[in-house]
Amino acid sequence: MKRLLLAAVVVAFSAGFLVRGAWLGETAVHAQGAGRIFELRTYTAVDAEKLTALHARFKNHTLKLFEKHGMQNVGYWKPMDAPLSGTTMIYVIAHKSREAAKASWAAFQNDPEWKKVATESEANGKILAKPPESVYLEAADYSPLK
Repeated sequence: MKRLLLAAVVVAFSAGFLVRGAWLGETAVHAQGAGRIFELRTYTAVDAEKLTALHARFKNHTLKLFEKHGMQNVGYWKPMDAPLSGTTMIYVIAHKSREAAKASWAAFQNDPEWKKVATESEANGKILAKPPESVYLEAADYSPLK
């Protein structure tokens, strides 16, 4: 089921760029230079209330902190169908390389601002039901998003 969801998200994400370009008469989109990698992350919140708190944390703080530490925000999604719609957030970020991703995550996790935001957002209990799932991806040679 998870692999099917992952494949569906990646296909939908890529197809969106193709359709948009064809519809608007644009050329293929290239979000980054050669050698960039993507990271697909899936977060599972404890419940719908905690999912709302998770989205607020990303909207108000995390995206800016990712950029600060060299991570490029690509897209954020909310599943539309149950049961995932009540507890799941999926997003894609881009890194210059696997090494850059490792360094960016280390800097992010040690950032005093992030530590403060995480502590404050979890004052009423943990937001996540389990650790985030992460998959690193590279664009296929025929992908319009490279």
